[in-house]
Amino acid sequence: MATVSRGFGGRRQDPAGGDLAARTPPGQYLTDGFPVLSAGPTPGVRLEDWAFEITGGREPVGWTWEQFRRLPSERFTCDIHCVTRWSKLETAWEGVSLDTLLAPVAHDAGYAVAVSHGGYTTNLPLTDLLGGKAWVAHTYAGQPLHPEHGGPARLVVPHLYFWKSAKWIRGLRLTAQDEPGFWERAGYHDYGDPWTEQRYASA
Repeated sequence: MATVSRGFGGRRQDPAGGDLAARTPPGQYLTDGFPVLSAGPTPGVRLEDWAFEITGGREPVGWTWEQFRRLPSERFTCDIHCVTRWSKLETAWEGVSLDTLLAPVAHDAGYAVAVSHGGYTTNLPLTDLLGGKAWVAHTYAGQPLHPEHGGPARLVVPHLYFWKSAKWIRGLRLTAQDEPGFWERAGYHDYGDPWTEQRYASA
């Protein structure tokens, strides 16, 4: 499946015939690289120790790495946008849809807190994780996801600023009320829509 960020009017054309300006949110510049930005050091997570758990529902649900990799994976291509103003187009990933991961979870929650190895957290409405909008990715550009980019697995929510795509993810905590995460408590916007430049809480 393919996922391409929505955009706004513009003039520049890419070689494939697409409209670069229409795919680049306001205030962003395009990069061919993949900058590495993290809130802390890269944790060393061994696959045999990795697990993904969803809590906050009627019963916790979880998978070991082996069980997770047996789940149906999807290949998807998306544009990503960092709050530090770079955007990277046509990034190629493979991962498990949040629709698949949340399907067996009975809950009454409206929100989720993504929880990562190293203590990082970020909050999202569940509506932004469902409907083919988000994945837990294990592969980037055909290769296992490198630790500096969040491997062995990271959240990918391409329609929001990339701080919402938590690296080194180890689970979701479902909540009835919105609970700000690491950067949100530090003054970043609670939602983080790149198309309306929701970088900071004052936006």
